[in-house]
Amino acid sequence: MKQDETDVLVLGAGIVGVGAALHLQRRGRDVVLVDRNAAAGDETSYGNAGLIEVASVLPYMFPRDLAHLLRYAFNGSADVHYQLSGLPEFLPWLLRYFQASSPEGAARTARAALPLIRQSLAEHELLIAEAGVPELLRKTGWIKLFRSESSLSKNVAELDRVKQFGVTADVLDDASIAAREPNLMGRFAGAIHWLEPGFVPDPGALVKAYAALFTRKGGRFARGDARTLQQHGGGWRITTDDGVVTAREVVVALGPWSDLVFRPLGYRIPLGVKRGYHQHFAARGNAVLQHPILDADRGYLLAPMNRGIRLTTGAEFARRDAPPSHVQIDRTRAMARDLFPLGDVIEQQPWMGARPCLPDMLPVIGRAPRHPGLWFDFGHQHHGLTLGPVTGRLLAEMMTGEEPFADPAPFAAERFG
Repeated sequence: MKQDETDVLVLGAGIVGVGAALHLQRRGRDVVLVDRNAAAGDETSYGNAGLIEVASVLPYMFPRDLAHLLRYAFNGSADVHYQLSGLPEFLPWLLRYFQASSPEGAARTARAALPLIRQSLAEHELLIAEAGVPELLRKTGWIKLFRSESSLSKNVAELDRVKQFGVTADVLDDASIAAREPNLMGRFAGAIHWLEPGFVPDPGALVKAYAALFTRKGGRFARGDARTLQQHGGGWRITTDDGVVTAREVVVALGPWSDLVFRPLGYRIPLGVKRGYHQHFAARGNAVLQHPILDADRGYLLAPMNRGIRLTTGAEFARRDAPPSHVQIDRTRAMARDLFPLGDVIEQQPWMGARPCLPDMLPVIGRAPRHPGLWFDFGHQHHGLTLGPVTGRLLAEMMTGEEPFADPAPFAAERFG
């Protein structure tokens, strides 16, 4: 069998793996990017809402108020759903998530993630310019709609908190909502237009453009199964369709499948998943959606993708590989049609993906404690598209001995014992 050598193997060709590969390459490393698919960006990175969330400085923590907990417990919410059959598997993880979501825990998460979140759009802009795909970034921000005065006032108070970090947003009344999105239907208590975030109208295409940049600059892409990874001499080896590749170092950037590598090596990192769904629709008549729109009180988001209007759901808790459940899409489809004139379905079957999450809503970035040459870069929760390039930079700085631009300590695997 053919054998090849490289400096670094990066396992996983989603936005996180491609971001790491590009930053390592920029620092002079020879990199082979390995994925089970024949192309980059075909899994979790494809199916998100397309937001580069530079304004999302407060993390997605588990709610602690009784109203939310009761609604979630009885499975009556569109934004969160769980499959009873998976309860034994995900309930222990949910309890850890709940414990990490104390006010003190949320504050720690926010402080740790802040430099990454605020630098995220700038890192994307550099890569988008280098890849030559300016059409894949729109500076529109996104709009969060509220149906009740209580939801609006709570979120306006949250906006006041995040302004200290330089976040900018407009609070909208009915008239200003209609001015920015004239085709929306219904009555609203108000909205917040988050002005800074970027919007990517085809996230899968963006990852493919970054991967094409990587190969143009001399990087290599190979199809292979990460489960064939083995320690070899003083480094690592993996079997690909093109033969065996050996390397001094390896990066695990497999998103929700990262446990397929770290568990056999003895690591007990509490990686969970929040599954999510989307489906595309044509717009009726001449209706146009200008921004991604989150219907906050009803738990779904509409985004104007190149392929059509993408309806995305909230979080589903289930076994990662359990069959799809279309409960959330079915619940939100009619509500979405009441908000915007959606036409025909573009694809009959909704897409399903899984967000890789750690209980404290921070990724694991850095050296594996017990295996020389093994590095982790996974668990980016709701912010994979946002954070892929910027965590790739942080990891590459750590791997090449540069001074990290942000404190890497909060992302270490050792925090889980």
